[in-house]
Amino acid sequence: MCRHLAYLGPEEPLGRLLVDPAHGLYRQSWAPRRQRHGTVNADGFGVGWYAEGDPVPGRYRRTGPIWGDRSFADLSRVVRSGALLAAVRDATLAGADGEAAAAPFAAGTWLFSHNGAIAGWPRSLAPLARTLPAEDLLSMEARCDSALVWALVLNRLRGGDEEGQALADTVLDVAAAAPGSRLNLLLTNGEVIAATAWGDTLWYLTEPGRRTVVASEPYDDDPHWREVPDRTLLAASRTDVLLTPLKDIDAPMAPAPDTSVPSASVPSASVPSKEPRT
Repeated sequence: MCRHLAYLGPEEPLGRLLVDPAHGLYRQSWAPRRQRHGTVNADGFGVGWYAEGDPVPGRYRRTGPIWGDRSFADLSRVVRSGALLAAVRDATLAGADGEAAAAPFAAGTWLFSHNGAIAGWPRSLAPLARTLPAEDLLSMEARCDSALVWALVLNRLRGGDEEGQALADTVLDVAAAAPGSRLNLLLTNGEVIAATAWGDTLWYLTEPGRRTVVASEPYDDDPHWREVPDRTLLAASRTDVLLTPLKDIDAPMAPAPDTSVPSASVPSASVPSKEPRT
């Protein structure tokens, strides 16, 4: 159910991170290697990115598959950013929300994505929905499960929670209300990345002081990718990656293993050679 990626680092063309890698998000839309649920992520896609001097990100989202959007091919070639969040979507249920249901969701400086599904949706989350202000419910971009999870996270952020705490508490609440849900959440404000691994794959690649990538799955075969254990909160910046089990959310975070690697040793990526059939 969906694939997503967040990046902090030197400015790069969007396509160098999303399209060019041999197993990048572009290819994951039809040929993911590690996706446990679903096979094709063609129900929409989106990318949000930050421009220098403006803390509020821009977004480009569409309803159809990423491979069918010629405008995105041009945009990804020329737009550069040092921070972004992107996703390709496999819808939990059919709906009429269109691109409004495609991540990243946004508010202020934040971008958000949900890889997973809510068990028993929508009935299972009705009690949590009733805890939100009516204005928040009426302001939801879409009526899908991911949009409500975002509303729950955003309510905590606006209440003063840090990014990691907002994700962790939301995951624990939703998991209690809807057991069996898959809750891989991804959040950035352009300076930090917070993510949860809960029911699906999550990986990270880091060169401390230079770049950090957090993704549903590796976009290349660099041996320095590391998998995040299930039921874990990840908090990252350009210099650090910290992991903590979600069941021990009040405990101090542990530094992730050092996976630094000189940039020269990172394998070069190539544009996918096989185009999907439409």
